Amino acid sequence: MYKEEKMKMLKNIILFLLFIVSILFTACSGSLPGQYTEISDSVKIYPDYREVVLPCNIAPLNFSITADADDYITRIGTADDYFLCKGKKIQMNPEKWRCLLDANKGKDISYDIYINKEGKWYKYPSFTNRIAEEPVDEYLSYRLISPSYVVFEDLYLCQRNLTNFEEKDIYNNRTVSARTSFQCINCHSYQNYRTDNMQFHARQYYPGTIIVSEGKTKKLNIKTGNLISGGVYPAWHPTEKLIAYSVNNTGQFFHSKDVQKIEVQDSNSDLILYDVNTDEVMVIQNDTNSLETFPAWAPTGDMLYFASAYFPKTGAEAEREGQLGLNYQKIKYNIIRMSFDVQSRKFGAPDTVFNAALIDKSATLPRISPDGKYLLFTLGDYGTFHIWHTSSDLHLLDLETGEEHKLENVNSPNTESYHTWSSNGRWIVFSSRRDDGSYTRPYIAYFDTNGKAHRPFILPQEDPDFYAGFYKSYNIPEFTVEPVKIPVRTFEKALKEDAVKAVMKE
Repeated sequence: MYKEEKMKMLKNIILFLLFIVSILFTACSGSLPGQYTEISDSVKIYPDYREVVLPCNIAPLNFSITADADDYITRIGTADDYFLCKGKKIQMNPEKWRCLLDANKGKDISYDIYINKEGKWYKYPSFTNRIAEEPVDEYLSYRLISPSYVVFEDLYLCQRNLTNFEEKDIYNNRTVSARTSFQCINCHSYQNYRTDNMQFHARQYYPGTIIVSEGKTKKLNIKTGNLISGGVYPAWHPTEKLIAYSVNNTGQFFHSKDVQKIEVQDSNSDLILYDVNTDEVMVIQNDTNSLETFPAWAPTGDMLYFASAYFPKTGAEAEREGQLGLNYQKIKYNIIRMSFDVQSRKFGAPDTVFNAALIDKSATLPRISPDGKYLLFTLGDYGTFHIWHTSSDLHLLDLETGEEHKLENVNSPNTESYHTWSSNGRWIVFSSRRDDGSYTRPYIAYFDTNGKAHRPFILPQEDPDFYAGFYKSYNIPEFTVEPVKIPVRTFEKALKEDAVKAVMKE
């Protein structure tokens, strides 16, 4: 009797588990219609993941079908390897998706969407995704910020696992600040795609730069000597414990008529080099007639790139700021580089790599591909802060041939900015306002071995309707090959400590 009751209980448990599994996977089940009518119009889905190249390790590209119908069936896969999903909102089984990607590296997978209206089935033309053999770096970090000009009480530095939908805080400013004590956090940066050496800034409340060196944290005050400011835009040397910074005196100008609404300008900006081990700072470039910003190292570490605009200094500081405000559309940045000797810590003479002013444009945010062949940058009509400029597009310069061109497959009529290469050089992530003109979203594009960038796709989310109701912008997306392992509370503790004062090197 006891044995029969035990078997009955076990049977009930199994049936219950099967019921739960059936509920979990009901969205990806069903069967294809036997009869249907072909539709000539292309299917519309959101997000639009049609005809893109995907990393072989990316999270499921869940999407919604925009057409209204009574029923939906979607077939995803190849002729011999596929699964079915029911419903208007496609949320795939992660394991089935992973198996599909693993089995089809270097191949295409197709999507066949069927809809039922008033008892009749219809089929849209198929679309495909190419599955690249090269993976994307597993982690992406970014700052989440409201798209405002002065409010920054609710900021988050986050990291997302790109192979799934897991997102965690690196640090958020609510940890230590209150509404009466505002804190801005920004400019997260890593050495060579790893997180044991990283940094970010905190402004206003508990101000300072958090430096992580070999997993140990310290708070730093870089403002020393006659520097314009503390460190602003950072660039870790790929191998040495050195960080190149721009130091900037930045202001905002608001327009009453210009559709750009706001212009962010530097009235002064220079370049410095900070030694993480000794806390020493040395000046790299401080030409009073030029504005230098956005440093970036070559992957070999023997060359420093940056953006520079010529604007002669006349009169007092207030007069210079006024002149900049009146002539904001005339400020044109070029891409400059200087050689660097690691042993002597000496830089060579400035060399113009791309003269944007010559074509009446402005080039900023230089980033060099891991193989050293390409320079990726933003090109806009004027100015430095291209995140506000609809004219800003991504451009590519071949450093071997000197050929430069706009990335036609990547850009949109709206803003493209803040871009980063993956560690293998096969993927680009960048911020774009193509969706609604107000919120920046991270897009990822494949960059093939022939130097061609392919159509980008938005960072996938578990709920395909996520972006429609998410009212924050993604700022400064950065790839890493591993997560930030330091707890939020460790950063909190470091921020509350006294800052180490940097020393100007003689």
